[in-house]
Amino acid sequence: MGACVSVYPINNPFLEWMGITLSDWSEGYAQMHLPMGTNLGNRTGRVQGGVLCTLLDSVAGYSGIYSAPGDPELKALTLSLTTNFIGAGDGEMLKARGFVEKKGRNIFFARSEVWLDDDLLLATAVGTFKYSLVKK
Repeated sequence: MGACVSVYPINNPFLEWMGITLSDWSEGYAQMHLPMGTNLGNRTGRVQGGVLCTLLDSVAGYSGIYSAPGDPELKALTLSLTTNFIGAGDGEMLKARGFVEKKGRNIFFARSEVWLDDDLLLATAVGTFKYSLVKK
């Protein structure tokens, strides 16, 4: 499996630096990819938990801030993120999916999951996010 190219601009220097791409994005849904590499591993050689948390947080947040082309860009801040580490394994590509569960005027709730090579669930999360007025 090769590296994925962002179909959508991710506009996040940290995620870009990590090599994360935003491959699918629509109202209430986001999908991100990250190719596995030795730089993502922990002392056991498996993916570091912080990498999984970054993916879980990011994809859940992006699932709630989609805006159609021409609409104002939305931003959000994480208020809470609860993670569950479920599996570990060796593979080539991490795929994260985020889903909005409930949306309000100022806050939304989302869940996310990270899969290894589309067949091994590594981690899940639920989060609370607040829409932000932060300007670039």
